Amino acid sequence: EVQLVESGGGLVQPGGSLRLSCEASGFTFSSYAMSWVRQAPGKGHEWVSSINNGGGSTTYVDSVKGRFTISRDNAKNTVYLQMNSLRPEDTAVYSCAKGSKFEYDYWGQGTQVTVSS
Repeated sequence: EVQLVESGGGLVQPGGSLRLSCEASGFTFSSYAMSWVRQAPGKGHEWVSSINNGGGSTTYVDSVKGRFTISRDNAKNTVYLQMNSLRPEDTAVYSCAKGSKFEYDYWGQGTQVTVSS
């Protein structure tokens, strides 16, 4: 059974930083690209970033380029999202997903990120 468990969310002031983690189980983690997606109140899922299975290739939605960094540790079955220079419009529930930008098939329950002064 695929399980994805996110952590690291919270309340942060504009301009602040957070690091999200997602621990995966139930599949061969090192064989799959991984992604982060987010859902703001009243909106649908928005893809945020993806990383290939080896960690050498990353992609981002334009709105987070230069501020967010995705990474992974295949030895720990964990994918990370370092978020810097956070803005109020980044407020959302962030979930990790198994798969790449156009073909993720499982995602976790998510962790709430709130950016507010």
